[in-house]
Amino acid sequence: MSETQSVQRNVLGESLKACGYDPMTGFYRDGCCHVGRDDMGVHAVCSEVTEAFLEFSNARGNDLSTPRPEFGFEGLKPGDRWCLCAARWKEAHDAGCAPRVVLQATHESMLEYAGLAELKPYAVDLN
Repeated sequence: MSETQSVQRNVLGESLKACGYDPMTGFYRDGCCHVGRDDMGVHAVCSEVTEAFLEFSNARGNDLSTPRPEFGFEGLKPGDRWCLCAARWKEAHDAGCAPRVVLQATHESMLEYAGLAELKPYAVDLN
């Protein structure tokens, strides 16, 4: 069983749920925020991107809005779910423009960057 096929956990200690299929997200483009040894960016955070976050990311040199057809990437728009790098989410949080997160689809490795108490106010999947 490969690393991404094994059961991975979310920040709640449960089985990791899918983040999104349209657009297809995840470092491994499998719809999930699976994390493996070859994912140096730790694409662990299932987020619902916002205009403010997309502008922030672009200002940091990572334009996620512009389509890149040569890579099969249509560009993100506000409301799209996307597996973000853990460090970038934390950086956006500290700058006051972090997007909301789907805790059930956020990989447990995110807890090395931000605690659950820090993530919960951004949760879209808590009552």
